[in-house]
Order: sequence, then structure tokens, then C-alpha cells
Amino acid sequence: MPVVSVLDRYNRQTLFSAIGPQGQQNICAATAVVAGCGALGSVAANALARAGVGRLRLIDRDFVEESNLHRQVLFDEQDCREHLPKAAAAERRLRLINSAISVTGLVTDLNPANVEELLQGACVVVDGTDNFETRFVLNDACVKHGIPWVYGGAVGSTGMTMTIIPGQTPCLRCIFEAPPPHGSAPTCDTAGILGPLPGVIGNWEASEALKICAGRRDAVNACLLSLDLWSGEIQRLNISAARERGNCPCCKQHKYEFLEGGRVSTSVTLCGRNAVQINPRLAGLVDLQQLAARLQSGADISHVLANKFLVRFNVPGAEAGALYEFTVFADGRAIIKGTGDPARARTAYAKYVGL
Repeated sequence: MPVVSVLDRYNRQTLFSAIGPQGQQNICAATAVVAGCGALGSVAANALARAGVGRLRLIDRDFVEESNLHRQVLFDEQDCREHLPKAAAAERRLRLINSAISVTGLVTDLNPANVEELLQGACVVVDGTDNFETRFVLNDACVKHGIPWVYGGAVGSTGMTMTIIPGQTPCLRCIFEAPPPHGSAPTCDTAGILGPLPGVIGNWEASEALKICAGRRDAVNACLLSLDLWSGEIQRLNISAARERGNCPCCKQHKYEFLEGGRVSTSVTLCGRNAVQINPRLAGLVDLQQLAARLQSGADISHVLANKFLVRFNVPGAEAGALYEFTVFADGRAIIKGTGDPARARTAYAKYVGL
């Protein structure tokens, strides 16, 4: 029986017997959320769009910079010149790649207050985040609502990934009891990152997500994969018994401490840059044009730029000779580049944005 015309685009994938026509139809009807559109997320979103996932929801808080381009496959120099948020740039690119699917880019910070709404209706969530606090929020929300998700991380030449099926496999807290202390783990800023590494880990994540979308949960990998792309070392750690052996606060005790917000900070030092994100608890929507007009009159404020997504400007920093580059988004968030000190970033936010 011939493949129906809607699947002709994906016939090479449909010919793969583990997916087949029914699996491809399932993929075309699926909704996938990609949390973070940086290195891992852009690779995974690219693969899922090309595979025909029917609805893609892309969530990212950041904007495109030139230093992203060596590993973040959905962006180019024009995105940098336009000061585009990654979610908006990724949506634009993926719509050009596959006009037959629905792609929605959301320029927002995934946090305890919005995560359940952002994940609503998802068949699977793919981790493209850059910090463990957000991953633990994702883990709580996905376990609470029974949504499969794929964890991934990459720094230096080392990557790691595991697939989590709530109620069946260990969750993130079964393996990592708590996020590492701030400053204790290597980041892209301190250890760098090998450009091809996110391609390996991000595509592995996408493959696991496609199994779930296709209705083949039986085929997901029940291991924690760790690899060093430089040395060629690969480890597959058997974690299948971790859930039964332990008494996980999340998936066994159903205590969602990160989802409730008590263990998540409102300022985050960003991976790969000398920058801090401020996420004020009481912020509302910002009139970006009004903010830009107000900033234009500031004596120590320079290079004010505005578009429909953000306002960017420079101010003198607290450190000797420092210059802070502010990027303020419509939801009240700001990314302050030029300092890694959250306290100084919060002080500068209060001074110049005033929310």
C-alpha cells in the first residue's frame, strides 16, 4: 500500500522499519518542546523540524551573538546584526526549512512560574538549557505531568545525555540529587566547547525524542551516555535500577521543590559569557519603545537600540573600567553583560530599568 502523499517528504525516514508509515504519522501529529535554543537546542530543533514533528515549541531567553555561530546551527551573521532573540531567529529559520509544520518561538525565561503552561500538550521535551537549576525545574514539571523528556549537556569536549520516562525510568534527581554549587562545575566560559560536540549530543537527544513521538518508547535508551569527543571515549552507564534503589524526592515522594520555586534563584550567571540574567519576581510587561525613549535622555547611557523584542544599551560598570551591556526583554527580564556578579547586576538593573 503506497505511503499517503503527506508523508512523501519523509519517505526515507518512513522506509526505516523501526518508524514505518504509522510511526511517521505519529511524528507528524506530535508536539515537541525544545527548552533552550542554543547549541544543543538548535541542533535538536533542526533535526525535529526536518523529521516532520508536527508542532514545535521553542523556548529561549537569550539573543544571538557572534560567538554562538561556531556551534549553534540555526543562526547566521544577519541574526546578530538584527539583535534577534534566539527563539525568534530559530522560528524564522525552521519555517523556511519546513513550511508543513507549526513552529512557535517563545522569547521567555523558563521558570517555576511558567513552566507548566509552556509544556502543556507536549509529547516530549528536549533539554537545550545551560544550567542545572532550569533542568531541575523541567524535571519536576515533566515528572508531575508524566511528560517524557531528554536531558543533555555539553562542555569542553564532553557531553552527556539520558532519556526520562516518568514512572518508568530514573528521573534527573535519581541520578543527580541536587544541582552542583554555583561556580563548582565547568562552563563554556571557563572550559570552552568543541564546536562539533553539540551536534553529536543534540542529534542524540533528537533521536530519542523521535522514538517517543513515533510511539516507540520501548526503543529509548535506558542508559546515561557520556562521551569525550576529543579522546573518543564513550561510556554507557546502566542507571535502570536507580529509581527503585533510592527514595527520590521527585519521582518517588512527589515533592516538587524546584517547581515550587523555593530552590530557584532570580538571578543566574550565564554559561559561556561574562553575564548575569535578572528575572525580577514582580516584573510585568515592559513598553520597550517607552523604555528606549526614557533611556535616550540618560547622561551615562549610550548606544540605545530597540526592536519589537528587546532594548539594548550600554552603561558604565561598577568594576573599574567596566562597561555593562544591558538587554531588556518585554517580560521584564534583563541580561547584563560585563559582570559575573549577581549582586552588582541587580543593583544596575534597579538603577537603569527600575522595575
